[in-house]
Amino acid sequence: MSETTIESILQEKRLFAPCSEFSQNANIKSFAEYQQLYEQSISDPEGFWANLAETELDWFQKWDRVLDWQPPFAKWFVNGKINISYNCLDRHLTTWRKNKAAIIWEGEPGDSRTLTYAQLHREVCQMANVFKQLGVKKGDRVGIYMPMIPEAAIAMLACARIGAPHSVVFGGFSAEALKARLQDAEAKLVVTADGGFRKDKVVPLKDALDEALSNNGVPSVENVLVVQRTKQTINMQEGRDHWWHELHAQASINCPPEPMDSEDLLFILYTSGTTGKPKGVVHTTGGYNLYTHITTKWAFDLKDTDVYWCTADVGWITGHSYIVYGPLSNGATSLMYEGAPRASNPGCFWDVIEKYGVTIFYTAPTAIRAFIKMGDEHPNARDLSSLRILGTVGEPINPEAWMWYHKVIGGERCPIVDTWWQTETGGFMITPLPGATSTKPGSATRPFPGIIADVVDLEGNSVGNNQGGYLVIKHPWPSMMRTVYKDDDRFRRTYWEHILPKNGKYLYFAGDGARKDEDGYFWIMGRVDDVMNISGHRIGTMEVESALVSHPAVAEAAVVGRPDELKGEDVYAFVTLEGSYQPSEALKEELKKHVVKEIGAIARPGEIRFADALPKTRSGKIIRRFLRNLAAGQELVGDISTMEDLSVLDKLREGA
Repeated sequence: MSETTIESILQEKRLFAPCSEFSQNANIKSFAEYQQLYEQSISDPEGFWANLAETELDWFQKWDRVLDWQPPFAKWFVNGKINISYNCLDRHLTTWRKNKAAIIWEGEPGDSRTLTYAQLHREVCQMANVFKQLGVKKGDRVGIYMPMIPEAAIAMLACARIGAPHSVVFGGFSAEALKARLQDAEAKLVVTADGGFRKDKVVPLKDALDEALSNNGVPSVENVLVVQRTKQTINMQEGRDHWWHELHAQASINCPPEPMDSEDLLFILYTSGTTGKPKGVVHTTGGYNLYTHITTKWAFDLKDTDVYWCTADVGWITGHSYIVYGPLSNGATSLMYEGAPRASNPGCFWDVIEKYGVTIFYTAPTAIRAFIKMGDEHPNARDLSSLRILGTVGEPINPEAWMWYHKVIGGERCPIVDTWWQTETGGFMITPLPGATSTKPGSATRPFPGIIADVVDLEGNSVGNNQGGYLVIKHPWPSMMRTVYKDDDRFRRTYWEHILPKNGKYLYFAGDGARKDEDGYFWIMGRVDDVMNISGHRIGTMEVESALVSHPAVAEAAVVGRPDELKGEDVYAFVTLEGSYQPSEALKEELKKHVVKEIGAIARPGEIRFADALPKTRSGKIIRRFLRNLAAGQELVGDISTMEDLSVLDKLREGA
C-alpha cells in the first residue's frame, strides 16, 4: 500500500433518487441541468461567476476584472463596490419582503421574537450608529462574544454595514481562548451579553470577557457593549462597559451602508486549533456574498415560503454563511434557536420544527447520532410533516445515521443535502442539489458548480475510482479564504504546500481524505490526521466508526489508532450504547465480528471500550486526540477550553 494514498474499505450501494414532483418544482430540476451548469462553470469560470454576480447581487459599482489569481492569492470582482448588509437588508425593503419575517428566534426558556426585514434593517442601523458613537471606524475590528440571540446577527450585519470587520468568538469558548482571539484581531470594541441560556444553565459570558480583559489582557479594547439577556448581576466597568438597551434608545435609525471594495475584509474567524496559535481565517466581501447566496439558493432549493433552520451557532462558519449572510441575502426566513436538546427537554428541536412549521432543517451528524440515542419516541410524538429538505454539516455522516434521519425525521420523503465544506472554503464545495442529484447514504455526492475537486496522491496525481487519497480543489472560487490574518506564510504552508504537483500548479488541500466512486461521487473519509496505519494499510477512522454504528447496539463510536509493536497501529474503539443494551465481553466480541463482516479483517478492533459519553467540543465534534492519548496510556495533552463536558474525560480516565 502506497504511503501517498489512503485505503478505502467501506462500501455503500443504496441510491435514492429525488421524487419527480419535488424535481419539477425545484430551482435546479434535473441531473442534466446540473451537468449543464457544471460544464459551463468549468469551461468559462469567470463568465459563469460574473453572470451570477450581476443577476443575484446588487453592486454600487461594477468590477474591472472578475478574477486576479496570483497563486495562492485570489482577488474576485476587482474594484467592484458592494455592501453585504445592503444585499441582506436594504434591497428587500423595496419589495413585498419588507414585512416578511427575516429572523424567527426562540429562546431556550420558551421566549420568542420575530423580526421582519424592515425591523431587522432598523435594528442593524441603530447598532451600527452605536458602534460609530463608541469610536468604531471603517477597518476597525469588532469582537462578538454572544449567545444565540438576534443581537448576535444584528451585530454582524452592523459591522458589515460600516465596514468594520467582525471576529465572532463562539460563546462556549473560555476566557483564555477568547483573549487569544481578541488579541490577534486587535479588537477595538467587544459586543457581548450578560449571559445566555444553554442546557438549563446560565452561561456567564460577561464574566468570561471580564477575565479575558483583566490586567489589560487585550489593550486594543476600548469599549464593551453589553446586551441584557439573563438579567443576572454582572460587573460593569465605568467608562468601558455600556448597556446596549441604553444606547439603543438614543440611536438614529438612519445609517447609509458603506460602499466596500469587493476585496475589503469582511470578517476574521479563528479555527479552534488544538495546539499553537489559532488561525485567523480571512474572508472578504464580494465573492463571499455571492457564493453564500447562490449555495443557499441552490443547495437548499430555497423558496419564499420556506422556514429555514440551521442549528449551528453564529460563532462557527456555518452560522456566518448559513444562518446570517446566505439566507438573508436571498430574502429567506432564518430561524435561530438559543438552546440545545437537554435532559429536561430532549425533544426540543422537534418542538421548534412543529411550532414554526420548519421546512428546511440543517444540523450536524453528531446531533443526529445523539437524537438516535435519545429514542424515536421524541420525534414520533411531534408533527414533522412541514419538513421538505434535510441537511447535514460538520463531518462525514455514517450511512446508518443517514438512514435514520431519512426515515424517522424525513418520513422517507425529504432529500438529504450532505454538505462538505470548511471554515476556509466559506461555503459548500461538494453537495447534492436536492431536485437534481440522486443521493447515496454517507456521500456528499458531487461538486457544486464552479468547484473542480479531485482525489490525488501526494504528488498531485489523480487516483483511481474507489481509491483513497487527498481531497483537493484545483481552481479558485469566490468565497475561498484569502489568507491567515497577518500571516501569509502560514496560509501558504498550511493549505497550498502539502500537495506539490510536478507541473507547479497550486492545489488547495485542507486536511481531508476522500475517495471518488465510479459515478463521480465523493466519499469523505475524515481528517488525514485520523488515518491509522495498520499492517501497512492506511485506513480512515470514519469508515470503521460507520461499521460499528451500523450495529443496532451502538449509538456512537470513535476510533483511534493505538501503537502496536506487530502491526504498527491497532484499532482502538470507544463505543456508547443504545439505551436498551448493556456492556459485556460478549457484546465486544460481537462488535468485532460485525466490523469484520462489514469491512474486513484488517479493520477488526483490537480493543473496544464502552463509555457513557465521548469527549466533544461545544460544537459537537469528537476530540480524538484525547482518545488517542487514553488508548496509548499517555497523559492528556492540549487545550481543553473547547470541551463541552469535562466530566466525560474524568469518567474515561477512571475506566482505563
